[in-house]
Amino acid sequence: MRLNSKISLFFLAIAATLVAVLVAISLYAFRSFSIASATEHIRTAAEIVRVHLTESMINGVIDQRQQFLKRLTEVQGLKSAYVIRSPLVDQQFGKASKGEVPPDEIEQQVLQDGQPQFRVIENGDDLIFRGTIPYIASARGLPNCLQCHQVRDGDVLGAVTMTMSIAPLRQQAILTVAGIVGAVSLFVLLLFVLLRHLLRPISDTANAVEEAVHQAIEGNFKGHVNKQTGDEIGQIAFDMNRLLAFLDEGLNRIGRDVAQLTGRAPKPGENLLTATIDMVEGLTKASHFKQAIEEDEAKIEVYQRLAATLEDEFKLTEFSIYEVAHDKNEMSTLIVDGTLNAPCRWCNPHILDRPETCRARRTGHLVDGIVQPDICYAFKPPAEGGDYGYLCFPIIQSGVVGSIVQLVVRGEDKERVEAALPYINVYLREAAPVLEARRLMESLKESTLRDPMTGLNNRRFLEEYVETLVANVRRKRSHLAILMLDMDYFKMVNDTYGHDAGDSVLKAVAQIMKQAVRTSDMVIRYGGEEFLIVLQDTCGDSAFQVAENIRLAVEKLRINVGGTVLQKTISIGMADYPDDSDTFWQTVKFADVALYRAKETGRNRVVRFVPEMWTDKHEY
Repeated sequence: MRLNSKISLFFLAIAATLVAVLVAISLYAFRSFSIASATEHIRTAAEIVRVHLTESMINGVIDQRQQFLKRLTEVQGLKSAYVIRSPLVDQQFGKASKGEVPPDEIEQQVLQDGQPQFRVIENGDDLIFRGTIPYIASARGLPNCLQCHQVRDGDVLGAVTMTMSIAPLRQQAILTVAGIVGAVSLFVLLLFVLLRHLLRPISDTANAVEEAVHQAIEGNFKGHVNKQTGDEIGQIAFDMNRLLAFLDEGLNRIGRDVAQLTGRAPKPGENLLTATIDMVEGLTKASHFKQAIEEDEAKIEVYQRLAATLEDEFKLTEFSIYEVAHDKNEMSTLIVDGTLNAPCRWCNPHILDRPETCRARRTGHLVDGIVQPDICYAFKPPAEGGDYGYLCFPIIQSGVVGSIVQLVVRGEDKERVEAALPYINVYLREAAPVLEARRLMESLKESTLRDPMTGLNNRRFLEEYVETLVANVRRKRSHLAILMLDMDYFKMVNDTYGHDAGDSVLKAVAQIMKQAVRTSDMVIRYGGEEFLIVLQDTCGDSAFQVAENIRLAVEKLRINVGGTVLQKTISIGMADYPDDSDTFWQTVKFADVALYRAKETGRNRVVRFVPEMWTDKHEY
């Protein structure tokens, strides 16, 4: 209910109550006044009758009292008047004369106790007031009652009963009360009109404020409250308009700034306040995400956290994260549908070997397969089909595409994902510099663990990786075959043809070694022209055969250096971990001992370590 209606109803209720109380009081007052007036009127008439009866008795004309009473009713406006004698008078003077009536119950009571009785009697449309006044014998004054009556002082000699109509008084009272009610009602009406006039600015301002607040809740802060007065109500309207203008300007400014950060364009008719809150919450979550990934140690942890965000925050379960290796001109799958190192599922696998066939990798721009489903030919959903769309986001690192996040969206989720697209971009934008920093750190670390000339890992890499390597062997209870390799007469190449020729020989031999072993095996440039190969899960004849293949390949190698063809050989020593030693570095020493035995016995051969070769019993 509106304020105006409430106050009006309250005022009307108070006014109605006031009028009702006033009518009740007026009627009660008029009734009391009428009864009191009629009572005094009857008392006066009774006193006149008493005096007349006394004089009539003295003058001996008491038998004419009925005519007097009749004339009395005409003069005094009484309806009736008659005298009742008490038994004491009957005893002295005999029964009542003709024309007198016997006493009724009221009159008997008055004759008995000497107390006057008054009654108001409804008689049809007439209202009768009846009074019965006792006559008490008294010895005071002259003449007095005891001069004629043989009674005691205080005895009841009789009573007079009179009736009179008070209907005119009642009618007059009703008319008077009606006039009062009319006057009061007119006054109340004038007050009500004045109150409505005073309340209208308050009500209009309150309604306008309510409407403006409702619009503000819905995001519209352009509401206006008309200033109707110059008092506090007008000041409220003025301040409300200032507040709305301030909020509208502030939220629009905040919305524009946040929209620039998120890249989210405002939608027509959207709730500005809700949209701004959503954007700020999204940026806050993205900020927490950035803080978390900045504290992650490895690059893969950043990718895993990004995948978890796609699943938890955006409710996406089908997506792929690819990493681009520019030095190898290839791509690799890091996470597919939340699974680490899973095979390529949503695209043609040939993009891994030919990254240029990936549109996002080639262009560096967002590929929107929701709006244009056929824009990328590499997208290959599962054979069971379905209404699939896709979004491919390139993550730029050092000016080039370093990784790609592909979101696969089913038909029923397309609208939801497109609405979340600006926020997904924020997360990817926050992740890009962190991923670039991790990639640079890994590249820097890799450069310290890799020989720049041959591209092989160096000895420092082996020192950092050896604990993991040994732990895997112990867990799987497998073997490591350790090959120590050294070029034969390599110093002669440097002295005769120069160091450039020597570098060419080392590069060619390193390439042979990498081709002769598996990806899981390690080929390390141990120092100078010396190499070390660790064959995982290999021992005995298998390891010997790998070493022999390398020796033969080097022996057949022909290297053209400045018009001269060089042919070199290599000596190899082999040991087994943990059969030959229960420590890794001791096994490396045993392989080195076997290498020296190969050198001593003619070079260009593979020698397997046996305990008899170890004469120094000190542990390495």
